[in-house]
Amino acid sequence: MRVLLAFDKFKHALGAAAACAAAAEAVRAAHAQADEAPLSDGGEGFAEILTCAAGGKLHAHRVLGPRFAPVSAHYGEVDLAKIPAAARIRLELPAEGRLAVLEMAQASGLHLIPPAERDPWQTSSYGTGQLFAHAANTGARAVLLGIGGSATNDLGLGALEAVGLEFRDASSAPLTHVTPARFADILRLTGEPWPHLPDLRIACDVTNPLLGPIGATATFAPQKGLPPEEFPKLERTIGNMAKKLCAHFDQPRTLMMEPGSGAAGGIAFGLRLACAARLVPGGALVADWLNLEARVCAADLVITGEGRFDATSLAGKGPGLVADLAIRHGKKLVILAGAVEESAALRLLARAPADKITVFALSAADEPAATAHAATAARIQQKLRAILSGK
Repeated sequence: MRVLLAFDKFKHALGAAAACAAAAEAVRAAHAQADEAPLSDGGEGFAEILTCAAGGKLHAHRVLGPRFAPVSAHYGEVDLAKIPAAARIRLELPAEGRLAVLEMAQASGLHLIPPAERDPWQTSSYGTGQLFAHAANTGARAVLLGIGGSATNDLGLGALEAVGLEFRDASSAPLTHVTPARFADILRLTGEPWPHLPDLRIACDVTNPLLGPIGATATFAPQKGLPPEEFPKLERTIGNMAKKLCAHFDQPRTLMMEPGSGAAGGIAFGLRLACAARLVPGGALVADWLNLEARVCAADLVITGEGRFDATSLAGKGPGLVADLAIRHGKKLVILAGAVEESAALRLLARAPADKITVFALSAADEPAATAHAATAARIQQKLRAILSGK
């Protein structure tokens, strides 16, 4: 029996690669073949997963983290010729040259800040810009940036500062290391991003606009530490700065409302204005890059999952795409997730015969999170042993 193991991360418990590795132990112990395909939605693990899959190299650099403390961050370097053709076509890139694979979470990730210190007024994407600069200076033909898991709500101004954009106050003095707390001090913008920056693609499955009730601040800033009473002020601050960005780069303000502009605290908006970055659907790109359809077809059993399986899982994320492929090709499918949203499970179960899909939650709803997280690997293995033994 050949078993495809395609897990995304179990947040606070296991990374995608670790989840696949834990599952593979149980599969091989049952004398079955394990095909490990760790997934990523553009957040933690994105650069390493794609780089390793294409036989590339990881490069580590010291950069400034989201609150300007130094952190070690890596990015990947891959030969474009080694990327599956479907992924290259989706990225609209040639088959020659080198692609740098960057991950915002490495340099500007929420996990880099202790919960008590999370504050989107004080965080910057500057370190992500430093990684972009490193990639540009080593001759990458293009850059692919995954923007999941960010700690920032700064429109990408930090990243743009790292590659050439400048800010001036009312006395024309330069401002550096700007965060939203200092946006009101910025009277004007000067300079442009470096002319030698490579083409930029952003892997993104978020469709939120920059502003409004489903915008960047309303949707994502609370989980980054913003108290509810500060939402109106931060929304106004971001809106005012977005207008200045549009004026500086001579772009229409309507771009603020385009789907995806609110991704990762608006970095998608800023990089589209300043660097003509193109958004690509992250889940579909990863599926192409990992040859998931062919691997699903080759499997007798497909197992996928993540920390929480819910409606978002079925809206373009990796586990949902794997499930789609398994159903399309008539494969037996097992979902293993830390928690399962009942409505999402019912939607999935309605799409195939009852003997083709099984959905398991690894923890009880009332179980302490720390206990559930610590037991995740063991529970994945326990469940797989039961499944593979026919119990």
